[in-house]
Amino acid sequence: MSFPTSQNRQRHVVSKLRKSAKGKPCCLQIFPYCQENRETVVLCHINSPGKGMGIKSPDFFAVYGCSICHDIIDGRAKTLIDKDEILMCQMRGLYRTWEIMIDEGLIKVA
Repeated sequence: MSFPTSQNRQRHVVSKLRKSAKGKPCCLQIFPYCQENRETVVLCHINSPGKGMGIKSPDFFAVYGCSICHDIIDGRAKTLIDKDEILMCQMRGLYRTWEIMIDEGLIKVA
């Protein structure tokens, strides 16, 4: 897998993936909290080894998620769901998001 070399190219790819979330379905679907409101869906970054305080994971390691599900995976909303189940929702959401992105030509698989 190759990555863009110029910083400007990376910004273009980043904004394209982030903008693609508008109007998409929530792929996290954390039951029973998900509101399935396409108007609130954004690209939600999943934890990765490079993520930390003020540092997001790369945009290809993110899922389409509604505002409630986003708050849950970022820890802003407390639930009775254990961390392992939330992680499973993130992995299923990543799969669903990649399916959409691949179908729309946003991510290419060689």
